[in-house]
Amino acid sequence: MQEKIQSTIKSNDTEEWLDTVWTRPIGYQWARFFNHFDIHPNTVTILSMIIGAASAFFFAKGSYRTEGSEGLIYNIIAVLLLAWANFYDSADGQLARMSGKKTQLGRILDGAAGDVWFFFIYHALVFRFYLHHSLEFQWLGIEDNSQNTLIATGILYIIAWFSGICCHGRQCGLADYYRQIHLFFLKGKEGSELDNSVQQQQLYDQTPWKGNVIQKLFLKTYVNYTRNQEKQTPEFQKMMTSLKEKYNTIDKIPQDFRNKFRFRSLPLMKWTNILTFNTRAIALYISCLIDLPWLYIAFEIFIMTALYLYMQHTHEGICKKLRKELKS
Repeated sequence: MQEKIQSTIKSNDTEEWLDTVWTRPIGYQWARFFNHFDIHPNTVTILSMIIGAASAFFFAKGSYRTEGSEGLIYNIIAVLLLAWANFYDSADGQLARMSGKKTQLGRILDGAAGDVWFFFIYHALVFRFYLHHSLEFQWLGIEDNSQNTLIATGILYIIAWFSGICCHGRQCGLADYYRQIHLFFLKGKEGSELDNSVQQQQLYDQTPWKGNVIQKLFLKTYVNYTRNQEKQTPEFQKMMTSLKEKYNTIDKIPQDFRNKFRFRSLPLMKWTNILTFNTRAIALYISCLIDLPWLYIAFEIFIMTALYLYMQHTHEGICKKLRKELKS
């Protein structure tokens, strides 16, 4: 059984411990179920989006300060739904590798699933604060009236948007990019999903609007997504340019250089895992279960951003050093 599960994951280098013992085995069983009924991986991804978004309703109503035990039940339901969505998010990739039904749209949808979940969850956390803010006002010595409530909720809404777009989006996007870079040097082009904005723009331009409206919209989003990844990694882009100049194509990079890059990149994979889902979800669960959901937003802005900056600085340093070694 373990060998079968292993065949449906990308690599041991990029797998998080919690995923190997929990998410992947359960995702594999779901993948087998969907494969039995010939369900396409993209359908599983869309189901994941729906279930994850639905958890936001229960997070919003999960305060037990005012709702008592009913609020705690809502919290537990929210946690179970988001965990279920994550199992499906694992299953879609495992199903794609199991069935051979890999598509470019599937890659884009898979990357967008977490963003869809958290778009609704951020709004749920702000709405939950609006409904159940009395303890925070008491701590801060603020009079609990409608005007102060609207002002505080508006400020939190702006902070939540900043957290989602400037922190969450950039953190997950860069972590995913570093994973794909590592997989490229580990397994080559066929073993990774390392895309670039130029190729994605060409694909977008070549895809007609007629009959492909949804795909065009997702492709446009993905072009911007890959472009942002490249803007955050100037030293990596320079290193890849140097490799192309020296070997004419990135397909002919020598194995010793690949091994050298993998050796230096491997310690960073634990940070890419922390910045994606599991640690983020655990922080969200704890914050909501102790009935201080705004703590999750603070965790994301301060703690996760610090890890993101460290990971980016270290990875760029590796690429800069390897580029200098390549030239010498």
